[in-house]
Amino acid sequence: MSGRTGLLNILALLIFPLRTLPQSHAGHLSLPAVISDHMVLQQRSKAVLWGWADKGSQVNIAPGWTSRKYTAVADSTGKWKLHIPTPRAGGPYTVEFNSEATHISVKDVLIGEVWVCSGQSNMEMPLKGYNKQPVLNAAAIIADAVNHPDIHVFRVPKVVSPVPLSDCNGSWKATDTATAKDFSAVAYQYAKILHDKLHVPIGIIATYWGGTAIQSWMSEKTLSVFPEAWFTSRPDTIKDPEKDPERAPSVLFNSMILPVSDYTVKGFIWYQGESNREHPLLYRRLLPAMVKEWRALWRGSRLPFYYVQIAPYGYADPRHEQLPAVLRESQLLALNDILNAGMAVILDAGEERYIHPPDKTVVSQRLSYWALAKTYHQKGIACASPVFRKMKIKGSQAYLYFNFAKHGLTANNKPLEHFEIAGNDHIFYPAKAVIVHSNQVKVQCDAVAAPVAVRYAFKNWVKGDLYNTEGLPASSFRTDVGQ
Repeated sequence: MSGRTGLLNILALLIFPLRTLPQSHAGHLSLPAVISDHMVLQQRSKAVLWGWADKGSQVNIAPGWTSRKYTAVADSTGKWKLHIPTPRAGGPYTVEFNSEATHISVKDVLIGEVWVCSGQSNMEMPLKGYNKQPVLNAAAIIADAVNHPDIHVFRVPKVVSPVPLSDCNGSWKATDTATAKDFSAVAYQYAKILHDKLHVPIGIIATYWGGTAIQSWMSEKTLSVFPEAWFTSRPDTIKDPEKDPERAPSVLFNSMILPVSDYTVKGFIWYQGESNREHPLLYRRLLPAMVKEWRALWRGSRLPFYYVQIAPYGYADPRHEQLPAVLRESQLLALNDILNAGMAVILDAGEERYIHPPDKTVVSQRLSYWALAKTYHQKGIACASPVFRKMKIKGSQAYLYFNFAKHGLTANNKPLEHFEIAGNDHIFYPAKAVIVHSNQVKVQCDAVAAPVAVRYAFKNWVKGDLYNTEGLPASSFRTDVGQ
């Protein structure tokens, strides 16, 4: 505990001079940044509206979609909060807020579907790309943005804090060709797909920061259950918190999650994991804990949580041999502990020399399949990749069986090149693999007479080649987990 406390004290001295957010809202009526012009409210919900005023003062709210008026009273801390029913998708509307001394008019309010989009650099990567790292088809996507003005994005500013913050300095932006270039390529294209399919406005709460570990996005209270998490995420941060302080535990939860956690949303998409590759087994436990915490904050124990499995990449550091593959495995296994969740597999969409793969369209598509099928109940949409279920050994041959291959498996008329097989010595040899039935793969190698284990694409860099017939790739996996 002393190490944790010391780190937070150092962070307080380092960070607050850089940017301090107001925590006192005494005096006239004020609203959080996320309740502002161009906001999108979740349709057919009891949307939360809140703000601050003088202790005990009355705040009157008049939503433009109804003639009914609502009243709230500021509590002893000056905060007030209301749940206001929203209609089906539509707008724009104006919402009027009045106290004895202040009037605030929030304009261009849309009613639609609202999603939180979070993670590290692959979620943050804007449509305009990074330096020397482009986004595939960016020019066409940005040019098309003019056709999607009902997609609005609230970008939570990059701020760190060792203590919980109640507000941030972000703002809502409507989509056009000028704004879209700075939007997350994954989040924007996810929103665009939902907008096209559902024909409703889409709101994105964008809260992400490249290079951050999952611990940064979790509270100190939740991390207290995992004491090792404080000293395994980024050891360099513990030694030198002035360098990359955003990687320290809890500091982004305090400043980039809490300020928007009252806002009513439909669900979450998450793309993160590369910064936890050194401790993949811990990640297996942290991800479900983070999801549970976020759902509790947003008052929805079954809010959808759809996430991206990290892409293969040719890590040069020999200390990382197979650790990213184990991280992918941990992400896959975490599905067993997260209800109402789905994982977008992109084993076929990585780049050996770029940790930021340019094809963000396929990432957004595979995330959207989960939402369209499971959240919006559109029939006939496949969203789940094939998942290894069991293995049977018959002589020198291993037969692997898969779930989520209802209509069969395919290698798209190419040979399967990424299977390995081992005997009791656990030395793995490249194996010949063929699809023999709709959901079965036969694996064998002349060098292994009595197989005991099989692995598929269990490497840092690989380009997956096993799919179900709906075109969704299987995750890398191993039958010898823990061996």
